[in-house]
This record gives sequence, C-alpha cells and structure tokens, in this order.
Amino acid sequence: MGIAVLAMKASVIEMFLVWLLIGTSGTKEVTKKSKKPKFSVPQINCDVKAGKIINPEFIAKCPAGCQDPKYHVYGTDIYASYSSVCGAAVHSGVVDNSGGKILVRKVAGQSGYKGSYSNGIRSLSLPRWRESFIISEGKQKRGMTYPSTLEYSSPKSSVAKADETTKPYQKSTVLLSTTLLPTTTTRVLATTPAGPLSTTPKPRTPLDTTTTTSTFTITARLQPGGHRTRDTGFRSTAAYVGNHSIARAHTAGEAGSWKPGLALLDAGSKPNEELKTRSLEPVSKGDPNCKVDLSFLIDGSWSIGKRRFRIQKQFLKDVSQALDIGPAGPLLGIVQYGDDPSMEFNLKTHVDSRDLKAAIEKISQKGGLSNVGRALSFVTKNFFSNANGNRGGAPNVAIVMVDGWPTDKVEEASRLARESGINIFFITIEGAVENEKQNVIEPNFVNKAVCRQNGFYSLNVLSWFSLHKIVQPLVKRVCDTNRLACSKTCLNSADIGFVIDGSSSVGTGNFRTLLQFVANLSKEFEISDTDTRIGAVQYTYEQRLEFGFDKYSTKQDILNAIKRVNYWSGGTSTGAAINYALEHLFKKSKPNKRKLMILITDGRSYDDVRVPAMAAHQNGVITYSVGIAWAAQDELEVIATHPTKDHSFFVDEFDDLYRSVPKIIQNICTEFNSQPRN
Repeated sequence: MGIAVLAMKASVIEMFLVWLLIGTSGTKEVTKKSKKPKFSVPQINCDVKAGKIINPEFIAKCPAGCQDPKYHVYGTDIYASYSSVCGAAVHSGVVDNSGGKILVRKVAGQSGYKGSYSNGIRSLSLPRWRESFIISEGKQKRGMTYPSTLEYSSPKSSVAKADETTKPYQKSTVLLSTTLLPTTTTRVLATTPAGPLSTTPKPRTPLDTTTTTSTFTITARLQPGGHRTRDTGFRSTAAYVGNHSIARAHTAGEAGSWKPGLALLDAGSKPNEELKTRSLEPVSKGDPNCKVDLSFLIDGSWSIGKRRFRIQKQFLKDVSQALDIGPAGPLLGIVQYGDDPSMEFNLKTHVDSRDLKAAIEKISQKGGLSNVGRALSFVTKNFFSNANGNRGGAPNVAIVMVDGWPTDKVEEASRLARESGINIFFITIEGAVENEKQNVIEPNFVNKAVCRQNGFYSLNVLSWFSLHKIVQPLVKRVCDTNRLACSKTCLNSADIGFVIDGSSSVGTGNFRTLLQFVANLSKEFEISDTDTRIGAVQYTYEQRLEFGFDKYSTKQDILNAIKRVNYWSGGTSTGAAINYALEHLFKKSKPNKRKLMILITDGRSYDDVRVPAMAAHQNGVITYSVGIAWAAQDELEVIATHPTKDHSFFVDEFDDLYRSVPKIIQNICTEFNSQPRN
C-alpha cells in the first residue's frame, strides 16, 4: 500500500515537471516572437468618417473607388472629422482613386472649413466643427507605434476585412425571400437619404419575411451602366442579387402586382441609429466665393427624348453638387420649357445640394416645342424676384440648355434679359449640322442671346453623352463673378442725360473744359446698347438735342460725339432745359434703366427751375446739379435730388471741374448699392 502511494506521488510529480517544462518553453517562444512585432495596416472603407475613429493618429489603407461624390468631404488641407477619411485622402492628393496607405492625425476643430475642387472631388464648406484631421503619406514615423486595429466610437463601423476589396458604387448584398405574403410587407421610404446604403446592424442570412418586418430605403443612382435614378414610395418585397434587384411592389390596396418600373434598383436598409442621427449631419452653408442666383432653363421638348432628358437631369445634379449650394453661396432654381415655360422650383425652395438633387430627380418631362425665347421672357419677368428668393446683391445668371436649336426667336427676349442684369449662358447640345441649318429659325441665335460674344458665355457639346465633361468648366465660369459682365452695377445700368449750359457767360475755352468734364464722367461707365447709355442736351434760351440714348453704343463713339458738340452761346433758361430733356431724352429711356440727369451750369436761370425739377423727380429721374462760378446755390439745391448734399456740387473755376468726377461717381454707386438691384 505504501509503495503504491509513493509510486502515485512520483507519477504526479513527474507530470507536474513535464507540464512546467512545456509551459516555460511556450512562454519563451511567445517572448521570443514578441520581440519582432509585425505591423499590420488596418483597412477602412470609403464611407468611414474620421470622427468615428477614436485613435488620435493612425495609419490605414484606403480601397479603390473613394473618389465618388457620395463620400462627402468638408474642408481643404485641414478637414472636418465628419468627412470621409479616404475621400479626404483623394482630395488632398495623398492617394488617387486606386487607394493606398495614408497617415491620419487628429487636430483641433476649426472655426470654418473652405470647400474646393481638387483631384476629382468637390469638398464642401462648413462653418465650424468640433474636430479636424490632416492626411499625409502612410509612412511610419521613427519611434512611433501605430495601432493594427482601429477603435471605433460606435458598433457601426465599416472596417474592411483583410480579403475584401471595395469597388466604386459597391452596395451591400441583401437576400430577401421572394415569397409574397399578404400579412407581411417590407416598407419602402419615400424620402431617400443621399448617403451610402447599408444593411441593418444585426446580420440575418437570409431575412425571413414570414417572421420579420423590416424598413428599407430603396434607391437607384445613375451608375456607369446607365440605370435610371428613381425614388419610390411603394411597399415592396424583393429578391436582390448583388447590385441589382427585381422588385415586387404593391400599394396598400393591391395584392402584389408586378411593377416593371421598379426593376434594377439598388437596395439596402437604414439602421435605426443612422436614421436618428441623420439630422445631425452638417449642412453646408454654400461656397461664399460663388455667391450667385442661378436659373437653369432646361429643355423639356419632345425632341430631346426620355433618355436624353434623364442625362440632362443627371447633369443638373452634378452641377448642383459641384457648386456647393447654400445660403452663403450659390442658390439654384429650375424652369422647364416646352411650348410654354413653367417653374419647377425657385431659388429659396432648396438651399443645399442634397435636397436639390432629390428635387431634380422628381422632375418629369413636359413635352412640346423648344420655345426658348418665351422661356427667357418668363425668367426676366418672373424668376428673379424677392418672392422667389432673389438676394439682390448676388449676380443673376440664367443657363439655357438647348437640344439642337430653338423653335422660336430669342434675340429680343435675350436683350431684355440682359438689360435686366441677367447673365445669359447658352449650352447647345447636338446643334444643327450643315444640312440642318436651313431648319433653324434664327441663325446664329447663340451670339444674339448671350451676355457677351467672346466665347465665355457659350458652350457647345457635340453629344449628350459628353455633357458631363463641361460640369467643371461651367461651374468655373459661373463662379467667376468678376467676369459676369451683364450683372447690374452702378456703371452699366443707367441712361445718363447730360444737360449742358451753353450760355454766353461760359465762353468758348471754358466750354471745351466743360465738355472734357462730361467726357471724363462718361469714361467711367460701361457703355453699350444693353449697358449704360449716354445722351446730351445743350441749352441757352433755347434747347438742342446733341445726341439721344440710342444714337451711339460704344464708349469711343460717345467720346467722339462729345468732342463734336459746338458751343452755342446765348441766355440761361435752365427750367426750360430740364423740361426739354424730360421730353426729348428721358421719355425714350428704357423702363429697366436708372435715369440719371447731370445738369451743369455757371449762372442763375432766367426762368423758374422749381416746377421742372419737381417733374423730373416725380418721373423717377435722379438729378445731379453741378455749379460753377456764378451758379446760384439755392437753384442747385432745388434741382438736385434729395438729399441735396449727395446730389449737388459746386466749384469756383471751370478748371476745377475734374476734381468732382470721383465724388460724383462714388455717390452714384453708393446710391445704387443701397437700392434693390432687380
């Protein structure tokens, strides 16, 4: 018995020693391996936002396809943490659309983020955000240790598996039962968020509609394959394979009839967490460097066809995304024309690119002819109004899209639009070829319509399938507000009538000095038949029209005409001269022009000036009085528009007239800028 016990104890001791040796050997092996750690770069998907990752500095690998505009980026160089990490990496130029390794470092939040277009991505502006990040090349810094696994702030993280390749436009694959049960439906939301689609957090393979009712958002984007974008409000159970779906749909009162229009839809579910936090998504205030009020006149005629109408809508969505729509930047409304124009929505209906793109998708084709002239008249009279969101201080721009050529004349309607301060751009697609030009109602209609005939305001596209290529050139031109020459300014929107004293007291030499003063003022304005126009009346006891507003349409012609004015000599009937100018000059002024009278005299009038001056003011003529030497100060103040200190000027000598030019121009512009412009 004792021997057996001893043998058992020896066996136990032997087993313990063996276990101890194995454990020690394993520990040494682990220790040995730990001395040479191998860094594994974590992979992330295109939709991962920096704010979801807790790590303050990390290296990660971006997949291919992150140049897609659905991955929103906010800022330039320094990005708001609400941005797609990989989207920002492409925007910054650290990687291209094929992906690659990047180094991300978190920094403090900024008071503002400026959007820009770079490397195929249009980043958006943002007023402020709580956290920022910077992107650089994905190289390890000496002495730094980077995590092999990233920490996320919520369970919903889009970490790519090691063997997973993310492709552009990739969607989640969801398999639904094709059995349609009358008691179970899958609800489709009518409002479709612009972000990428995803499945519910809890994996279910497959989903069983006999026991589960799930809420899905079904949408299709315009893919490279050309699928039509569509939002749907049907209740649907569907079979999905990869990126495509064949949908069975039924309304509340129907029993599962097939709806062919719902074929080829991409689908995915929105988890409750994402739906709740959608309202927290930062909305861009718009690009402040592109503050314009923009009207798109889109072609809804039958000649365009349904397919090209869809291409036109996709082009509008691309432009609205590139513009960075917002109250501090560009605003956009749309007018569709056929036989007659109709406003789809105005400037204040949609104030961010996401809502605007959703609204564009819902536009249906009108049909009819291509009456562009009628559409331009409609825009001039109705679109750019305060009620429709016109901001006054922002340039007005109308972009006309034409398939082929208009079926009515555009010249007169365009002229009125330009005179109203509207910058007209024309985009012609698949214009008339040589054997079709005989069918064009108004030859050379583009040059007759656009704001300037210098190529800046017209874009010709040979094929509808090439339309996407002009998105950025168009946006660049529209946002170049310094070149929007047809915008109303204090220098291009007036009919200016000079009323010149030619009495004997002036004298020949001083009269030449006076004419030089008139020429110096005229030089400051932009002169053409649609911009500022100049006219002149000379008076003594009698009056003479030297030239009217419609006589000359270039600055050089005006200056030459001023030089040719001959000194008359005689008495001084200023009151009669004002009446004459109202009748023979300003009666022919255009209704959308500001009427400015600049009266120059060197003495007291022989007749009454009060009643004529009052008539001028009542007829909307803004009157400036310029007195020299013996001019009566009280008469100058009566003639001048209130407040007289801004509209009445006096110099002691004719040779001092030139000193008044800057102040008069300044006052004209100050007054203009204080008034509504359209």
